[in-house]
Amino acid sequence: MKNNLPGILVGSLIFFCAPGFAIVPVPAPEQSEPIAITGAIIHVGNGAVIGDGIITFDDGVITAVGSAMDAIDLSGHRVIDLQGQHVYPGFVLPNTTLGLVEVENIRSTQDIIEEGDINASVRAAIAYNTDSELIPTLRFNGILTAQITPQGGLVTGLSSVMKLDGWNWEDTMLVADDAMHLNWPTLRSRDFNEETEQFETTDNEEYAGQVQVLNSLFQNASTYNGAPINLNLLAMQGLFNGMVRLYLHANDAKEIIAGVQFARRYGVRQIVLVGGREALQVKDLLLANSIPVIYEGVHALPEQEWHDVDASFRMPFLLHEAGLKVGIGGGATELQSQRNLPFFAGTAAAYGLDRETALSLITRNNAEILGVADRVGTIETGKDATLFVSIGDALDMRTSQVQQAFIQGRQIDLYGTQQELYERFDEKYSQPERD
Repeated sequence: MKNNLPGILVGSLIFFCAPGFAIVPVPAPEQSEPIAITGAIIHVGNGAVIGDGIITFDDGVITAVGSAMDAIDLSGHRVIDLQGQHVYPGFVLPNTTLGLVEVENIRSTQDIIEEGDINASVRAAIAYNTDSELIPTLRFNGILTAQITPQGGLVTGLSSVMKLDGWNWEDTMLVADDAMHLNWPTLRSRDFNEETEQFETTDNEEYAGQVQVLNSLFQNASTYNGAPINLNLLAMQGLFNGMVRLYLHANDAKEIIAGVQFARRYGVRQIVLVGGREALQVKDLLLANSIPVIYEGVHALPEQEWHDVDASFRMPFLLHEAGLKVGIGGGATELQSQRNLPFFAGTAAAYGLDRETALSLITRNNAEILGVADRVGTIETGKDATLFVSIGDALDMRTSQVQQAFIQGRQIDLYGTQQELYERFDEKYSQPERD
């Protein structure tokens, strides 16, 4: 191989010395004193709103929530008077590759995909990069907790739920290895034909073979006794004793039915449907099996040309009305859109859901589906003080202005690369024109 060391060195210098290459904010120190937030409009996250509210927290845990009429003891607290600003529980983002990929077209910054169809032993947590420049772009929209999920193959591996602040992946861990992710094989695929310059739908000729691979895997895993050592089979044991959830990624109604029946046949106890474009068509099956839905397509285009243009906007409302437990995802694992999670909920609020119910879909419901509702998702006594302050409505991109945020009582730095660039070019283009 030709020695290209000079070129590598020059490229490295350009990469690390470029003016736009910024350092991410330093993780916040531990909470050092009791804090009281007063005068706030508190959106609890479970549908309730408290006007002129008070929240106190100490050692990272909420100690009291109420209104000014409740005479909550504030002695010894550092008081933050918000004067009518809004306080929300930190938003919870499921199914994201945040921290696993930095630049989509630079392979060396990606750690999301393993080769092969079966990657059950892959753990997303240990690959999570706390220095990602993308993390601050989610935090200043109120997203403070995320489920970091690997991709690749049929069985992609184990996700973990992380706090979005910390020096390393151990510091940020909220729940390790919370779920196994299964991409159910698609019956059909929609691809762009370069010759006709149109999208075409074709049958998946490998469908039967892919299902057989999964059958063999789950049959072996369900009877595995630990010998000989097989890391994939070992990683799957939590599915059968209820310790690990199975996240079934599927959109087509027939694929959802096949995936649910498959999982139940092998005794999987906890199933979550991810995607769910046609979940409403199989709502009876989902209700009968107590399967929640993380709906990923709020801002997606209609699946078929004869569908209503606002069909995706209305789907969270329709699923909620059908009695299903619904959470909203960030648009599959498309990092460029996931920071807009609160605005997806805002769209759902504009198309059927009342505003506080829409809020609960990205707070309480997502936390319950991810199994972390005892820690985050609502502003309640005994839970983590993971919350943020906004001047305006956090579900409306026109008014949302996140001013402060706390993760387990630690006040985090919301200043990131995008704010730096905004200030730089605002100053540049605010200068008077010269002759």
